[in-house]
Amino acid sequence: MNASRVATLVPLVTVLLLAACAADEPSVAGGELDGSPTSPAEWPHYANDAGGTKYSPLAQIDRDNVARLRVEWTARAGDFPAEMFERATHGGDSGLPDDARSVGACATCHGSEVKFETTPIMRDGTLFLSTPLNRVLALDARTGEERWTFDPEIDQDRGYSEGFVSRGVSAWDDPDASVAVCARRIFLVTLDARLVALDARTGLPCSGFGTAGTVDLGVGVGINGREMDEGQYEVTSPPAILGDLVIVGSAIGDNRRRDVESGVVRAYDARTGELRWSFDPIPRGPEHPAAPGWSETAMRATGAANVWSIIATDAERGLVFLPTGSPAPDFYGGERPGRNDYANSVVALRGTTGEVVWSFQVVHHDLWDFDVPAQPVLIDLEREGDSVPAVAVGTKMGHVFLLHRETGEPLFPVEERPVPASDVPGERSWPTQPFPVLPPPLHPTTLTPDEAWGPTDADRDFCRDWISGLRNDGIFTPPSLDGILMWPGFGGGMSWDGMAWDPERQMLVTSIKHLAMFLQLHPRADYEALDRVEGRQYTGQGGTPYGMSRQPLVSPSGLPCNPPPFGTLVAVDLSDGSIRWERPVGRIPGFESVAGSDAWGSLVFGGPLLTGGGLTFIAAGQDDRMRAFDTETGELLWEHELPAGGQAAPMTYSIDGRQLVVIVAGGRGGIGSPGDYIVAFALPPS
Repeated sequence: MNASRVATLVPLVTVLLLAACAADEPSVAGGELDGSPTSPAEWPHYANDAGGTKYSPLAQIDRDNVARLRVEWTARAGDFPAEMFERATHGGDSGLPDDARSVGACATCHGSEVKFETTPIMRDGTLFLSTPLNRVLALDARTGEERWTFDPEIDQDRGYSEGFVSRGVSAWDDPDASVAVCARRIFLVTLDARLVALDARTGLPCSGFGTAGTVDLGVGVGINGREMDEGQYEVTSPPAILGDLVIVGSAIGDNRRRDVESGVVRAYDARTGELRWSFDPIPRGPEHPAAPGWSETAMRATGAANVWSIIATDAERGLVFLPTGSPAPDFYGGERPGRNDYANSVVALRGTTGEVVWSFQVVHHDLWDFDVPAQPVLIDLEREGDSVPAVAVGTKMGHVFLLHRETGEPLFPVEERPVPASDVPGERSWPTQPFPVLPPPLHPTTLTPDEAWGPTDADRDFCRDWISGLRNDGIFTPPSLDGILMWPGFGGGMSWDGMAWDPERQMLVTSIKHLAMFLQLHPRADYEALDRVEGRQYTGQGGTPYGMSRQPLVSPSGLPCNPPPFGTLVAVDLSDGSIRWERPVGRIPGFESVAGSDAWGSLVFGGPLLTGGGLTFIAAGQDDRMRAFDTETGELLWEHELPAGGQAAPMTYSIDGRQLVVIVAGGRGGIGSPGDYIVAFALPPS
């Protein structure tokens, strides 16, 4: 492939490779935040409930009146002045519109990606949210006016493997009625690996928690005699709450080498910050229940399998549900032979002790960076008049596994099917992988050269030639020395934005990305001497015989080589496992004049919100718009322009008898326009 043509891919690779009145003091009366919402008018967790449903029963805004929805208020987070953002636009002699923007226009701050992916929580008239720089804001839920801010003062000049991102905060109420200070605590986790407890009234650190309100999460996470690498061990998702425990995972730059940091999950006392238990998905000795799936050497020297996404908890059953990632490195497993149990899994732990209750692995011996990326969703499934406690697990492959919440047993059949074998010396790929029979895959699993796509003849020829030259045996094609087509790609399918559950309609709704990827392994001697192609990411995978390179399959126009839609919203009826409807989401700015572009959709980063009014709200696309769909039919009922990209999941609450829908709008490294807005929508006052 010509290097000058690859150079046009730089923006996309940058995006995907680095994924009351204001004076009133809020009351802290209320129940514990470890189960269902204390009030249907509030939004007390990242996904409203601790089980990740992203559903609210509020129904003031419904299918009949949603077209009247308008902006109620707009606030600014204040992290970055506008001039700190850079915009990249499409150019070149492609025959496309001059203002057409590639899929990956770039926004940067201090050289790192900026991702405003947070979803606020709401308690007693106050919104609490975190910003990409880990600042915490408390806003009046009626007006958006600022009550207080807290700045942990992270080092902005440090390079963070995840970029600047924080997906939210968590809250905990002390049941001791005699407590005055820090009776309600807001927990923040930071990019520099700290857990901070704040007084919800004032925003001041809780002095009795850890050291001056902070617990250092970077202590003791190194393995194989190494310490934590600066900027490579972070926490980007809000902690989980279960009883008086605060439970945290980590985000790890896991392609640097084999022995990156441990993916340990830890539970801390919400009052004192004392460590109550820890769980490492990778066994460090033969007594670990996952040890039979690992070699003795791999147990000592393999890092990651970390929980970087959102943890779910079940207060009634005292269970914690971990979505684990892949062991390091992502694309070569010869140094970690075996099935690698508990990695790429949902693992249910006993909340009081951290002991394993059950686990289910969605990918054996992962070679594709197919983490479990989304929060497990705890649902009550109606079957033959009974309510069955279940957990829905979404994957980057577009698979949905529906499991019994207490045992992990599949509630729809799962088949172990043969998959292609590796041809890389030293690699022993697993011969089968689990496939759910129902629901059907939400993402296509084959992509042939004849299906290569592009808006021009030149684009299609370019993509057809590229795909024809790659190993392409469908889903689970193992990495090779000659390069493979990854379809689905390592970015999803589903990702952190995850699924939402409507209990009345027994439906799951999720956003799906469609972007094929290129991946190649390079023998160590060749890797060090590579003439590197601009626009391609290279990592060394230290401690293994191979480095790797990867990039999205996009044409010279900057659009994907796979056919549209590039982003979809999909509804699944879990009463029978069928797909109820599927719709493209988003538009690609600058391509509106191209015939058929209204059906392309765009890359989507941001989850849905479902409501009792029969509505599915989502932004997520590249065109900076918020939309509402009919949950029953998928019909588009309303859309509204945002001041920046809405690459987050919206939330809703009711105050003074009015329902508001809120989304942060700040973009995600070029998927959506950059900014630092919080936007609230409501119906006009009656």
